[in-house]
Amino acid sequence: MLKRKTSDGWSPYLAGALVGLLAVASVLATTTLMGKTNYLGASTTFVRAAGLLERTVAPDHVAGNVYFTKSKIVVDWQFMLVSGIFFGALVASVADRSFRLEHVPPTWKKRFGPSIGKRAAGAFLGGVVAMFGARMADGCPSGHGLSGMMQLSASAFVALAMFFGVGVVVAHLVYRRK
Repeated sequence: MLKRKTSDGWSPYLAGALVGLLAVASVLATTTLMGKTNYLGASTTFVRAAGLLERTVAPDHVAGNVYFTKSKIVVDWQFMLVSGIFFGALVASVADRSFRLEHVPPTWKKRFGPSIGKRAAGAFLGGVVAMFGARMADGCPSGHGLSGMMQLSASAFVALAMFFGVGVVVAHLVYRRK
């Protein structure tokens, strides 16, 4: 039988409430400051970051790219939000002394072994699949889930149910016992 590890981490209820307040604040701030409503999401930021990096080595290619002419490469509020998520998580993990560098997480190591290369390949493949899906859907799970549910969009409820359902199935397939 698996023992549940207890944690002194944040209450999921508090974290959920704070994310909800952040979503409302983002809508109010962008509507007031920019004159148009923007909702929470992250996948566009990663595409823009790739464009920023690519622009340093192939500026002509980026300038002629249809996607980047439509969706400008800018460091905007959403870019700063994603950066803040990274740095906020880092500060929080250092503050509660849970920060540690891991090349291979324990759950992965138990199932697939200690190979850093195998872990890197799995993470890269997972990232490619997730980003491909996010671009096909014209947004990421956080955008569709959080922002869509704020708008009481039926498609957001269906999408979020699918994200969680597929996540449960994939986690079962990947981490099942040998």
